[in-house]
Order: sequence, then C-alpha cells, then structure tokens
Amino acid sequence: MENTVINDIRLSQHFQLTEFLNLEKYPDNLSTVQVLFNLKYGCQYLLEPARRVVGPIIVNSGFRNPRVNALVGGVKNSQHLLGQAADIRPKDPRQFQHLVDILRACPYTDQLLTGPGWLHISWEPFAEPRHDVRIGYYK
Repeated sequence: MENTVINDIRLSQHFQLTEFLNLEKYPDNLSTVQVLFNLKYGCQYLLEPARRVVGPIIVNSGFRNPRVNALVGGVKNSQHLLGQAADIRPKDPRQFQHLVDILRACPYTDQLLTGPGWLHISWEPFAEPRHDVRIGYYK
C-alpha cells in the first residue's frame, strides 16, 4: 500500500492511521486489516472521546510490527503488536491529569500505565477489559 493512501485512512474524526505507524522512521511498519480494525476500535471508544474533552492528543507510538517492537524494547506480548495500544500525550501538557482521569474512568480501558508526561493506553476489542491502572508505572 502506498504511503499516500495510508496517510488518507481516517480511524476517527481526529485520528489518521499514519499517526500510529511512524512510517517516516520505520517504512516497513505496515498494518494488516485486523490491526486497522483494532486501531479504529481504540480511536472510536477511547481516544476520540478523550480528545473531545482535552483537545489534541499526540500519538508517540501506536502499532509496531515485531521488528519495530524489538527495536524500541517492547515486551514480546505487547498489545502494540496487535494495534491494541498507543503511547500518547495531550498536546497541552496541562491536560495530562485530565486525560488520565478520563481514560481511567472509561469502561473500554484495558490497561493504563503512566509515565512522566505520557501514558500507555490499551484496549481489547474481543475480551472483557482488565481495567489495569498503574499511575507512575514508568519512571
């Protein structure tokens, strides 16, 4: 699939597939149809509702193929490999705690791990969410 086509795939009103792939740095980090579905789910049920409240959200990391996941030191069973996770931060750093609070309260949150100014959020479209919340997990 050509990058121009990928850049046009909209996952929700404010999120595009390209934000979750980092193709500039990892040109081979291409998604499958299942990954696309999983990312759309996360955008629709978690990220888009949060964005409506806190404003723009920056995706630091989204989908990672096995090579990219290994390069960035991701765990072998990372939900990033399935398109079921994103590392994000609000564009306005003053909205960070608000973003954490919204995602913590969201019934679709599978895992929420916070770091300094960013957070890892995951979702599970095919199972009951764990609601595993760990504030200050990443130091």
